[in-house]
Amino acid sequence: MAPKLTVDKTELFKHLQYEPHPGQLEVHNSWAPRRVLACGVRWGKSRAAAMEAVAAALEPRERSIGWVVAPTYDLAEKVFREIQYIVARYLRHRIISMRENEKRIVLRNLGGGESEIRAKSADNPVSLLGEGLDYVIVDEAARLKPAIWQGHISQRLLDRHGWALLISTPRGKGWFYDAWRRGQNGADPDYASWNFPSRTNPYLDEALIEAERGRLPERVFRQEYEGEFLEGAGAVFRQVRECATGQLSPPYQGHRYVAGLDLGKVEDFTVLVIMDAREQRVVFTDRFYRVDWALQIERIKLSVQRYNRAELYVDSTGAGEPILEAIREAGCNAQPYTFTARSKAALIDNLAIMLERRQVTLPRPDLWPEGIEELLAYEYDVSEGGTVRMSAPAGTHDDCVAALGLACWPLKPLPAIHFGRVIGGW
Repeated sequence: MAPKLTVDKTELFKHLQYEPHPGQLEVHNSWAPRRVLACGVRWGKSRAAAMEAVAAALEPRERSIGWVVAPTYDLAEKVFREIQYIVARYLRHRIISMRENEKRIVLRNLGGGESEIRAKSADNPVSLLGEGLDYVIVDEAARLKPAIWQGHISQRLLDRHGWALLISTPRGKGWFYDAWRRGQNGADPDYASWNFPSRTNPYLDEALIEAERGRLPERVFRQEYEGEFLEGAGAVFRQVRECATGQLSPPYQGHRYVAGLDLGKVEDFTVLVIMDAREQRVVFTDRFYRVDWALQIERIKLSVQRYNRAELYVDSTGAGEPILEAIREAGCNAQPYTFTARSKAALIDNLAIMLERRQVTLPRPDLWPEGIEELLAYEYDVSEGGTVRMSAPAGTHDDCVAALGLACWPLKPLPAIHFGRVIGGW
């Protein structure tokens, strides 16, 4: 059992002009060393977490350290900005330093000691090594890779008997779901967990939430607003593992081949995927990084020509247009595909349908680990404005997905279908 704070949260929250709603109050009143909060969007998770961090930072100690961690800095800043606002407005007299560039706040706590709060990004796990922690708040925990929690964060709490608050909207049944289950029905006395739909926030207009029900695919609404743990929820592509049973193979005379090329931009990879059009099977993949454009073009040309001068579909967005011309000048039969929000959605929809119907054979995971991993991780989420978006998880790549989508585009040309109409029956 974690030691109870000597800070009176009731009085503190009054001073901070924060009136927690009943669900938030349940979280604040718990002393479990591991608290897991799974809720719908706009429930008030970030605000409750920020208040917990402030209360912990005011605890009278010689020195305390707490982190706010999320898959990316942008996500970590949601809670950290809330903490900054609270401290700047109500606790300015306790600020020792507040450095925006370091995402670091140091306060004078109630015992006269120093308390540090830092925002951390899990996309650079090395930065999570080192010091012991008194507490950690993990935002968007369901998006975090389990190895990050197990190998880089939870260990930081051991020597200082620290506590953790894990908050997130559910995303399938991964490690976050497992942690939530440990807090149910006394399964683990060190864990407490809660699951609330968005409508239990009394400050939200329930009519507006119900209006979203009619605009969104059912599974999206159930996950994002009802806060439900759904098997496979968030995944754009189904049947990936069932399709991943093939072998890579050399070209065969008389076979028609098609290829997709996603060009690397800055930190991305260039990925080439070649498919046998007759068998609708991926037969060749290539993935490279930070290679001079002239060498990339020569490498692409040799592969495409080897596979009977495969028809090549190229991401021609922005910087890709001059590269496309250079590939054509090298003798490749290259066709442009410009990515816009609409055209990329059509490409992804087409690929999703082909995989769902098992109309494409992928290489086995041991032969194409990067591609299979990207397909399994590719997800949808809902923006603050209620728009459904499809993308790779923050801090990861989708180059293999794009290249495969381009290769599949000419095989089963389907009309562009709105994402909600394709996925709505899940």
